[in-house]
Amino acid sequence: MTTVTSTHREQRRLLLPGLAAAAVAAVAVTAVAALATAVGVDFELPDGGESIPLLGFTQLTFTFSVVGVLVALAIRRWAPRPARAWVRIAVALTALSLVPPFLVGANAATVCTLVLAHLVAAAIVIPVIARRLAT
Repeated sequence: MTTVTSTHREQRRLLLPGLAAAAVAAVAVTAVAALATAVGVDFELPDGGESIPLLGFTQLTFTFSVVGVLVALAIRRWAPRPARAWVRIAVALTALSLVPPFLVGANAATVCTLVLAHLVAAAIVIPVIARRLAT
């Protein structure tokens, strides 16, 4: 019984700060997108002619950050050094996430803003989870 309680406590120690970091990242990325829109960056993607809505930044950032938290929970369970494994995996996934903005055919300002948005989210979420995995 103690092991189950201890495991749940450890999961909460990661889950709650991870979800808070996901929410902060979503707000920060939305702010970046709103500021970019205010200075004239359009988020129209040439492939379909549709524009990325502001709420889309919020939803996608939060969703993928939560996926990251779930990955961190799995890493905590199976990796011998979870903080180190998390940082390596998260940085690799962040690097991969930087590729699609260059492939959609958007203008340079849109691409730069999308890359910045990914980096802002990573800069918020990765360290929070890494600290929790290190303890």
